Amino acid sequence: MASSAHEASASALGYLFQAQFALLELLRGQEDRPDGAISLELHDDVAWEQDGRPIDLLQVKHHVRGTRTLGDKDDDVWRTIKSWMDTHTPGDENGPALTLITTQQARPGTAMAALNASAPAPAEALKLLTTAAETSTATGTADSRTEFLKLPPAQRAVFVRRMRVIDGAPPIDDLDALVRAKLRAALPDGHADSFMKQLWAWWYQETVDMLQKRHTSVSVARLMQRISRIRDDYTSDRLPTLVGREDFPAEAEAELSEAAFVHQLRWVGAGRHLNKAMVDYYRAYTQTVAWLEDDLVDLDELSRFEDDLSDEWQREFDWMLDDLGDDATERAQEQAGRALLRSTLDQTRIRIREAYDEAFFSRGKHHELADRGLIGWHPDFEARVKDLLKAARA
Repeated sequence: MASSAHEASASALGYLFQAQFALLELLRGQEDRPDGAISLELHDDVAWEQDGRPIDLLQVKHHVRGTRTLGDKDDDVWRTIKSWMDTHTPGDENGPALTLITTQQARPGTAMAALNASAPAPAEALKLLTTAAETSTATGTADSRTEFLKLPPAQRAVFVRRMRVIDGAPPIDDLDALVRAKLRAALPDGHADSFMKQLWAWWYQETVDMLQKRHTSVSVARLMQRISRIRDDYTSDRLPTLVGREDFPAEAEAELSEAAFVHQLRWVGAGRHLNKAMVDYYRAYTQTVAWLEDDLVDLDELSRFEDDLSDEWQREFDWMLDDLGDDATERAQEQAGRALLRSTLDQTRIRIREAYDEAFFSRGKHHELADRGLIGWHPDFEARVKDLLKAARA
């Protein structure tokens, strides 16, 4: 059981490393592959594409610190070679480059060292790999080695010439720092952590989309556009959206079912809208906390925004009371309150920042104010909220 759990953990870590390394690789591509794109699990673990055609296949291997060096008879080597033989024509001189990226160090005197990307020696590597294939007795790599040796000598030579090894790759713990280093000029002062959280969240969604074949690759240009868009959220008239609909936890619906703002919605017959209101409330509240923690807004700015919302609501509430008069039926009060609710939540002209126009935030803040009893929809909401508080204390 312990061995099985360890293997599962290592496998999960390997996939996470692959996804994170792909982002770092895409950032590196700004300089030498600005028109390129990266795919995941399409042509290989990771692959560089040009005009939809694979030009460099990357097998990405992660090992924990302290793992032994990489030799020519190791499983990683022959699994990689088998993958390349199975998916691409080994003897194709015009085929894509074949790159093994590993956190291990290539053992001196091996083919893996001879294929080092900085100074490749393919003829020497061919001899060493052929010897390893002929002399290894490992049963787990037997099929791969046999298939390699069956290649005609000329094809085998072409195959090895296309290979390169990048050893000593950074471990997963170092990737975030390396990505940050590549983005140093784009990181907003004082808000690097928030920026990186947004970038990683976007990238993980992109990896899921690629793995599910919603799209095949992400280009360098698209990544740079996303970075620019996130960076723009940190200008003086904007704010980043840090909490999505998908962040609303399933258990929150039950926890909020007796909240004051939910009762307020029920009092005006808005029961169909409870779930959406809960999501807006949760997102606005959670995002406000995140903004405050990251010093993206201060309490004074937040207080001014809430005061503006309350002031605008008060004007509309007073008009509603005038129109109802003193002898309105409960049915009429409910209908008027529902109309006030709808018109209030539909307006987004009052914003915490001029260019921040996310409607959920305005709606959610209205629900938050309603939860505190500062605003309401039913003409008699104040008395009813007081009754709720008394019942809660009892």
